[in-house]
Amino acid sequence: MRDFIKKYELYIFLVLGPLVNVVYVYARYLDIIPKAIYNNGRFLLLLFLLICIVAYTRGIMGVKDIFKPMTNWKVNPKWYVFSLFFAFTVGLITLLLKGIYSGGDYTEFVKVNFGVFNLRSVVALFVWAFLGEVVWVSYCIRELSKIIKPFYASQIIGLFWTLWWIPIIILGEGVLPGIPIVSLGIFMLGIAGMCTVVYRLSKSGICVLILQFTLNLSLNALSISPSTGGVTTFTAYSIVYFLTMLGFMYLLYPLKKS
Repeated sequence: MRDFIKKYELYIFLVLGPLVNVVYVYARYLDIIPKAIYNNGRFLLLLFLLICIVAYTRGIMGVKDIFKPMTNWKVNPKWYVFSLFFAFTVGLITLLLKGIYSGGDYTEFVKVNFGVFNLRSVVALFVWAFLGEVVWVSYCIRELSKIIKPFYASQIIGLFWTLWWIPIIILGEGVLPGIPIVSLGIFMLGIAGMCTVVYRLSKSGICVLILQFTLNLSLNALSISPSTGGVTTFTAYSIVYFLTMLGFMYLLYPLKKS
Protein backbone atom coordinates (compact mmCIF):
# COMPACT_ATOMS: atom_id res chain seq x y z
CA MET A 1 0.00 0.00 0.00
CA ARG A 2 2.80 2.41 0.93
CA ASP A 3 4.56 1.81 -2.40
CA PHE A 4 1.33 2.47 -4.30
CA ILE A 5 0.65 5.71 -2.43
CA LYS A 6 4.27 6.80 -2.84
CA LYS A 7 4.14 6.16 -6.60
CA TYR A 8 0.96 8.18 -7.05
CA GLU A 9 1.52 10.59 -4.16
CA LEU A 10 0.92 13.79 -6.13
CA TYR A 11 -2.14 12.51 -7.94
CA ILE A 12 -3.69 11.22 -4.73
CA PHE A 13 -3.26 14.62 -3.16
CA LEU A 14 -4.69 16.42 -6.19
CA VAL A 15 -7.82 14.27 -5.99
CA LEU A 16 -8.21 14.33 -2.22
CA GLY A 17 -7.48 18.07 -1.82
CA PRO A 18 -10.62 19.36 -3.60
CA LEU A 19 -12.77 16.49 -2.28
CA VAL A 20 -11.81 17.12 1.35
CA ASN A 21 -12.48 20.81 0.81
CA VAL A 22 -16.00 20.04 -0.45
CA VAL A 23 -16.70 18.22 2.83
CA TYR A 24 -15.13 21.04 4.84
CA VAL A 25 -17.11 23.78 3.07
CA TYR A 26 -20.32 21.77 3.38
CA ALA A 27 -19.66 21.44 7.11
CA ARG A 28 -19.41 25.23 7.25
CA TYR A 29 -22.66 25.50 5.28
CA LEU A 30 -24.32 23.36 7.96
CA ASP A 31 -22.76 25.66 10.58
CA ILE A 32 -20.80 22.77 12.06
CA ILE A 33 -17.58 24.74 11.65
CA PRO A 34 -17.53 28.25 13.20
CA LYS A 35 -16.75 31.16 10.90
CA ALA A 36 -13.71 32.10 13.00
CA ILE A 37 -12.17 28.69 12.27
CA TYR A 38 -13.35 28.36 8.67
CA ASN A 39 -11.34 31.14 7.00
CA ASN A 40 -7.88 29.95 7.98
CA GLY A 41 -8.92 26.35 8.53
CA ARG A 42 -9.53 25.59 4.85
CA PHE A 43 -5.89 26.43 4.04
CA LEU A 44 -4.51 24.68 7.12
CA LEU A 45 -6.55 21.56 6.35
CA LEU A 46 -5.10 21.45 2.83
CA LEU A 47 -1.55 21.73 4.16
CA PHE A 48 -2.27 19.15 6.88
CA LEU A 49 -3.55 16.69 4.27
CA LEU A 50 -0.41 17.18 2.20
CA ILE A 51 1.90 16.75 5.19
CA CYS A 52 0.11 13.53 6.22
CA ILE A 53 0.47 12.01 2.75
CA VAL A 54 4.11 13.02 2.32
CA ALA A 55 5.04 11.99 5.86
CA TYR A 56 3.53 8.55 5.20
CA THR A 57 5.37 8.07 1.90
CA ARG A 58 8.69 9.84 2.47
CA GLY A 59 8.95 10.57 6.17
CA ILE A 60 10.15 13.75 7.83
CA MET A 61 12.69 14.48 5.08
CA GLY A 62 9.89 14.55 2.54
CA VAL A 63 7.97 17.03 4.69
CA LYS A 64 11.07 19.21 5.00
CA ASP A 65 11.46 19.12 1.21
CA ILE A 66 8.00 20.69 0.82
CA PHE A 67 9.24 23.81 2.61
CA LYS A 68 12.72 23.82 1.06
CA PRO A 69 12.04 26.59 -1.53
CA MET A 70 11.03 28.89 1.35
CA THR A 71 14.59 28.78 2.69
CA ASN A 72 16.14 30.32 -0.43
CA TRP A 73 16.26 34.06 0.14
CA LYS A 74 19.64 34.81 -1.49
CA VAL A 75 18.34 35.82 -4.91
CA ASN A 76 18.80 38.79 -7.19
CA PRO A 77 16.92 41.76 -5.63
CA LYS A 78 15.16 42.36 -8.95
CA TRP A 79 12.96 39.31 -8.28
CA TYR A 80 11.82 40.78 -4.98
CA VAL A 81 10.97 44.04 -6.74
CA PHE A 82 9.25 42.21 -9.60
CA SER A 83 7.18 40.07 -7.24
CA LEU A 84 6.24 43.10 -5.17
CA PHE A 85 4.88 45.22 -8.02
CA PHE A 86 3.74 42.76 -10.70
CA ALA A 87 0.12 42.26 -9.60
CA PHE A 88 -0.44 45.97 -8.95
CA THR A 89 1.02 46.79 -12.36
CA VAL A 90 -1.30 44.35 -14.12
CA GLY A 91 -4.20 45.77 -12.14
CA LEU A 92 -3.38 49.35 -13.15
CA ILE A 93 -2.98 48.30 -16.79
CA THR A 94 -6.41 46.66 -16.63
CA LEU A 95 -7.95 49.84 -15.21
CA LEU A 96 -6.19 51.90 -17.89
CA LEU A 97 -7.70 49.68 -20.59
CA LYS A 98 -11.07 50.04 -18.89
CA GLY A 99 -10.74 53.82 -18.99
CA ILE A 100 -9.76 53.79 -22.66
CA TYR A 101 -12.63 51.45 -23.56
CA SER A 102 -15.24 53.43 -21.66
CA GLY A 103 -13.90 56.74 -22.91
CA GLY A 104 -13.74 58.09 -19.37
CA ASP A 105 -11.00 59.43 -17.18
CA TYR A 106 -8.56 56.67 -16.23
CA THR A 107 -8.09 58.08 -12.73
CA GLU A 108 -11.79 57.73 -11.86
CA PHE A 109 -11.41 53.94 -11.96
CA VAL A 110 -8.42 53.89 -9.61
CA LYS A 111 -10.01 53.76 -6.21
CA VAL A 112 -7.67 52.43 -3.55
CA ASN A 113 -9.27 50.77 -0.54
CA PHE A 114 -6.81 51.68 2.19
CA GLY A 115 -8.93 49.81 4.72
CA VAL A 116 -7.43 46.53 3.56
CA PHE A 117 -4.04 47.60 4.91
CA ASN A 118 -5.07 47.12 8.52
CA LEU A 119 -2.96 44.62 10.46
CA ARG A 120 -5.61 41.90 10.71
CA SER A 121 -6.33 41.87 6.97
CA VAL A 122 -2.66 42.00 5.99
CA VAL A 123 -1.76 39.11 8.30
CA ALA A 124 -4.67 37.01 6.99
CA LEU A 125 -3.74 37.65 3.34
CA PHE A 126 -0.09 36.84 4.09
CA VAL A 127 -0.94 33.56 5.82
CA TRP A 128 -3.22 32.51 2.95
CA ALA A 129 -0.50 33.37 0.43
CA PHE A 130 2.08 31.40 2.42
CA LEU A 131 -0.06 28.27 2.68
CA GLY A 132 -1.07 28.50 -0.96
CA GLU A 133 2.54 28.86 -2.08
CA VAL A 134 3.74 25.89 -0.06
CA VAL A 135 1.00 23.54 -1.23
CA TRP A 136 0.36 24.47 -4.86
CA VAL A 137 3.79 25.75 -5.95
CA SER A 138 6.54 24.41 -3.68
CA TYR A 139 4.99 20.95 -3.78
CA CYS A 140 2.48 20.44 -6.62
CA ILE A 141 4.00 22.45 -9.46
CA ARG A 142 7.56 21.56 -8.47
CA GLU A 143 6.77 17.83 -8.34
CA LEU A 144 4.77 17.76 -11.58
CA SER A 145 7.47 19.79 -13.37
CA LYS A 146 9.84 16.86 -12.82
CA ILE A 147 7.92 14.74 -15.33
CA ILE A 148 6.31 17.24 -17.74
CA LYS A 149 7.15 20.71 -19.02
CA PRO A 150 6.71 23.46 -16.40
CA PHE A 151 4.07 25.32 -18.42
CA TYR A 152 1.84 22.27 -18.72
CA ALA A 153 2.49 21.43 -15.07
CA SER A 154 1.38 24.90 -14.01
CA GLN A 155 -1.83 24.73 -16.04
CA ILE A 156 -2.77 21.28 -14.74
CA ILE A 157 -2.21 22.41 -11.17
CA GLY A 158 -4.12 25.60 -11.97
CA LEU A 159 -7.14 23.47 -12.89
CA PHE A 160 -7.03 21.55 -9.60
CA TRP A 161 -6.43 24.82 -7.75
CA THR A 162 -9.63 26.10 -9.38
CA LEU A 163 -11.53 22.96 -8.35
CA TRP A 164 -10.40 23.56 -4.77
CA TRP A 165 -11.75 27.12 -4.89
CA ILE A 166 -15.12 26.36 -6.51
CA PRO A 167 -17.01 25.20 -3.36
CA ILE A 168 -15.61 28.22 -1.49
CA ILE A 169 -16.86 30.53 -4.24
CA ILE A 170 -20.27 28.85 -4.22
CA LEU A 171 -20.54 29.24 -0.43
CA GLY A 172 -19.48 32.87 -0.85
CA GLU A 173 -17.86 33.24 2.57
CA GLY A 174 -14.28 34.28 3.21
CA VAL A 175 -13.78 35.18 -0.44
CA LEU A 176 -14.42 38.14 -2.74
CA PRO A 177 -18.14 37.99 -3.58
CA GLY A 178 -19.50 37.63 -7.10
CA ILE A 179 -16.58 35.86 -8.80
CA PRO A 180 -17.77 33.88 -11.87
CA ILE A 181 -16.43 30.32 -12.07
CA VAL A 182 -15.10 30.77 -15.63
CA SER A 183 -13.27 33.99 -14.70
CA LEU A 184 -11.91 32.21 -11.63
CA GLY A 185 -10.54 29.42 -13.82
CA ILE A 186 -8.75 31.84 -16.15
CA PHE A 187 -7.39 33.71 -13.16
CA MET A 188 -6.07 30.60 -11.41
CA LEU A 189 -4.36 29.40 -14.60
CA GLY A 190 -2.65 32.77 -14.82
CA ILE A 191 -1.67 32.66 -11.16
CA ALA A 192 -0.25 29.14 -11.40
CA GLY A 193 1.69 30.11 -14.52
CA MET A 194 3.21 33.27 -13.03
CA CYS A 195 4.15 31.45 -9.83
CA THR A 196 5.96 28.93 -12.02
CA VAL A 197 7.75 31.68 -13.95
CA VAL A 198 8.95 33.42 -10.78
CA TYR A 199 10.00 30.16 -9.14
CA ARG A 200 11.86 28.89 -12.21
CA LEU A 201 13.80 32.14 -12.51
CA SER A 202 14.44 32.83 -8.83
CA LYS A 203 14.32 29.31 -7.30
CA SER A 204 12.84 31.04 -4.27
CA GLY A 205 9.55 30.27 -2.60
CA ILE A 206 9.84 33.60 -0.82
CA CYS A 207 9.57 35.49 -4.12
CA VAL A 208 6.50 33.42 -5.01
CA LEU A 209 5.07 34.20 -1.58
CA ILE A 210 5.54 37.93 -2.17
CA LEU A 211 3.96 37.58 -5.62
CA GLN A 212 0.92 35.85 -4.13
CA PHE A 213 0.68 38.21 -1.16
CA THR A 214 0.71 41.34 -3.32
CA LEU A 215 -1.81 39.71 -5.65
CA ASN A 216 -4.15 39.26 -2.71
CA LEU A 217 -3.55 42.88 -1.71
CA SER A 218 -4.20 44.19 -5.23
CA LEU A 219 -7.51 42.34 -5.45
CA ASN A 220 -8.66 43.92 -2.21
CA ALA A 221 -7.04 47.35 -2.58
CA LEU A 222 -7.70 48.22 -6.23
CA SER A 223 -11.14 48.53 -7.84
CA ILE A 224 -10.81 45.30 -9.81
CA SER A 225 -12.79 42.84 -7.70
CA PRO A 226 -16.42 42.06 -8.66
CA SER A 227 -17.71 43.99 -5.64
CA THR A 228 -15.69 47.16 -6.34
CA GLY A 229 -15.02 47.23 -10.07
CA GLY A 230 -17.70 44.86 -11.34
CA VAL A 231 -17.63 41.34 -12.76
CA THR A 232 -16.50 42.59 -16.19
CA THR A 233 -13.49 44.36 -14.66
CA PHE A 234 -12.46 41.27 -12.71
CA THR A 235 -12.84 39.12 -15.82
CA ALA A 236 -10.70 41.58 -17.77
CA TYR A 237 -8.09 41.51 -15.01
CA SER A 238 -8.08 37.71 -15.13
CA ILE A 239 -7.58 37.72 -18.90
CA VAL A 240 -4.83 40.38 -18.80
CA TYR A 241 -3.06 38.47 -16.02
CA PHE A 242 -3.34 35.21 -17.97
CA LEU A 243 -2.09 36.75 -21.25
CA THR A 244 0.80 38.43 -19.44
CA MET A 245 1.71 35.06 -17.97
CA LEU A 246 1.70 33.53 -21.45
CA GLY A 247 4.09 36.26 -22.59
CA PHE A 248 6.53 35.50 -19.79
CA MET A 249 6.20 31.77 -20.43
CA TYR A 250 7.08 32.33 -24.10
CA LEU A 251 10.17 34.31 -23.08
CA LEU A 252 11.15 31.60 -20.62
CA TYR A 253 10.37 28.67 -22.92
CA PRO A 254 10.38 29.96 -26.52
CA LEU A 255 8.85 27.75 -29.17
CA LYS A 256 11.46 25.82 -31.13
CA LYS A 257 11.73 26.98 -34.72
CA SER A 258 11.86 24.29 -37.40
